Amino acid sequence: MLSDSVQEYDPAPLFAALGDRTRLSLLAKLSDGHTRSIAGLSADTRLTRQAITKHLRVLENAGLVMSTKVGRTSQFAFRPEPIEEVRAYLAGVSQQWDDALLRLRSFVER
Repeated sequence: MLSDSVQEYDPAPLFAALGDRTRLSLLAKLSDGHTRSIAGLSADTRLTRQAITKHLRVLENAGLVMSTKVGRTSQFAFRPEPIEEVRAYLAGVSQQWDDALLRLRSFVER
């Protein structure tokens, strides 16, 4: 049985956003702390600006990036908070599995 804190948090949208190679690549570029435009993110790739925009919107909807308008362009920045939330979630799930395995071990060794 999952604890209340693990049950309350829904990591599925975040995992869905992270479940794409292109989006992971965009996050890796943005994780250096510098904001970038769509043009800057599409440089050195075969992807169109339209494709980059689509992926950035998925990341933005998951809370992993934020955009700000600078003139006529949007600048995108990485938001680490959702990663910390999912890390805490996974730590809780891991602890629950450790506890379950200890209970099983105790039962088997009786």
